[in-house]
Amino acid sequence: MLTSRDLLAELVAFPTVSRDSNLALIAFIRAYLAGLGVECELFYNAERTKANLFASIGPRDRGGILLSGHSDVVPVDGQAWTVEPFALTERDGKLYGRGTADMKGFIACVLAAVPRFLESPLRLPLHLAFSYDEEVGCLGVRPMLAELARRPHRPRLCLIGEPTELKPVLGHKGKLAMRCQVQGAACHSAYAPSGVNAIEYAAQLIGKLGEIGQRLAAPVHRDARFDPPYSTVQTGTIKGGRALNIVPAECEFDFEVRALPGFDAQQVADELARYAEHELLPRMQVVQADTVIRWQPLSAYPGLATAVDSEAAQLLALLSGSTDFGTVAFGTEGGLFDQAGIATVVCGPGSMEQGHKPDEFVSCEQLAGCDALLARLADWLQLDN
Repeated sequence: MLTSRDLLAELVAFPTVSRDSNLALIAFIRAYLAGLGVECELFYNAERTKANLFASIGPRDRGGILLSGHSDVVPVDGQAWTVEPFALTERDGKLYGRGTADMKGFIACVLAAVPRFLESPLRLPLHLAFSYDEEVGCLGVRPMLAELARRPHRPRLCLIGEPTELKPVLGHKGKLAMRCQVQGAACHSAYAPSGVNAIEYAAQLIGKLGEIGQRLAAPVHRDARFDPPYSTVQTGTIKGGRALNIVPAECEFDFEVRALPGFDAQQVADELARYAEHELLPRMQVVQADTVIRWQPLSAYPGLATAVDSEAAQLLALLSGSTDFGTVAFGTEGGLFDQAGIATVVCGPGSMEQGHKPDEFVSCEQLAGCDALLARLADWLQLDN
């Protein structure tokens, strides 16, 4: 029987960076589960280069518990690793490799627990869902959720194993990422008033974003459960201009909104677009009629705020041994599961402090703790709930 460490070594060896295919890893998981007698369904992207995997154990005539994780990882390009990122390395009680914390460690523990889930009849079904393209905007899980919504018995709650150091988490912020492209009009800088300086107009838009961000940080909008306790706005990249003596005709910048649950991040983008339309574009088009400001959505996912007295929270307390519920600063697919009518909580091995960094690791202790948590889930599923 393969242990969670054995399976983590297998999973890390697949370089499932979001820009690349995850099909080899999915084929490995499918074959592993098939060897245990568990059938899988695959949900492909349009190009059939990536797939979600969904599997069920136990009865099919009622809702059950869903264990969810994403198969993709962030790149290692430009990072100073001291170990091979796509080979598991154990050192001083830590297991190093890309995805060990975020979040192949959890997937390995789930797969290692499958034989225990199969040992005796489950009173409720257990579902496994492994997605693609979580790291680039929670894109891959959406077609799988759409299919689950059409079924007569959707899962009744979901545990997402993102790295929380096995602490019980009930919430996180949502995110909206946008690109703004300002098309001005170039001219020689000696005649700057004859042109439309795209960088300067982009700067005014960025300044407006700063004003919105300050307003969102006001005490009236705060929620002490989160860190920081308010919705945030920030500009992450900007590019434009060709030479100092040319008034720039193009400038684009990317910005994001990290929104508290219950706040619609699209409101920020809409307010910025209205400001552009009513304040900036008229001034630009007086100089050059065909100037324009374009908006491109990059990614978006909702926040999560599961109630403390919900069934999902109470089960997580039982499994984790703690009622000290918290929130996390990073996002998950949890808001999407919640929108699909599946109450969701977050708890998994490792820390996001190690995620996305060179020499990413999960401790052997955390992996063992996750194994124990899933063993308690197996016992609970065999009770009459």
